[in-house]
Amino acid sequence: MPSKNRKNTLEIDYSYNFELLGIRTALKGYKLAWHINQLLNTRLVRKDDLVLHYKKGQEGRYDHFSFQTPLNNLHLFRNKPQEMEKNVPSLAPEFPHFDFILMTQSEESLSGNRLQEYLRNIPSVELATLIPLASLKSKENFIF
Repeated sequence: MPSKNRKNTLEIDYSYNFELLGIRTALKGYKLAWHINQLLNTRLVRKDDLVLHYKKGQEGRYDHFSFQTPLNNLHLFRNKPQEMEKNVPSLAPEFPHFDFILMTQSEESLSGNRLQEYLRNIPSVELATLIPLASLKSKENFIF
């Protein structure tokens, strides 16, 4: 007879087929999206906030801009939650110094390194660098 206290857990191994770039800038999200659109000839548009549910009933809302084609997905997220949310972690808590996270999934040749160079050409961007997924414990935040 099976034990009643026994629990089964489902383990899922995700494929992380995206790159993340951290951006430090004083620009507002809509202005950064506009600059990226000008540089890359894309059309990042404001979407519903990315909402994450944390332990203890906390909820984090993060600004979200998106551009999608059959070959490319580009998502720009504000790394910090909205101002009204206190004690909620950053979207990438391992990298709290980034203001924005740019997520790319591409079948074309726009690599993260080339994208870094484009972003560094935006006058108000202080830093744009690849985030190593291997060291990112919170990468599940980017699966939706």
